[in-house]
Amino acid sequence: MKISIRYTRKGETHEVSTTLGTIVAWERKFKRKASDMANGMGIEDIAYLAFEASKQHKVVVPAAFDDFLNTLDNLELVSDEPENPTPAAPPDEH
Repeated sequence: MKISIRYTRKGETHEVSTTLGTIVAWERKFKRKASDMANGMGIEDIAYLAFEASKQHKVVVPAAFDDFLNTLDNLELVSDEPENPTPAAPPDEH
């Protein structure tokens, strides 16, 4: 599962994508399974994914999640598409 998130913090905009490690960190923190994301994610979920993904992409963020959260100006989910979607089947032509 790959989720792209864009956020603005202290006047700088970053766009990061989740990795398997990001999703596992989220599961550990919130004691939920990744499949729960299909039922919707809250702002805290998205912010935490952005926080973890930023660290994995070498974007400098505060050590504590709450410090990161309290400095966010904007946060948006860009996409939550599967990383390798299955191509659509060709139309059935008779």
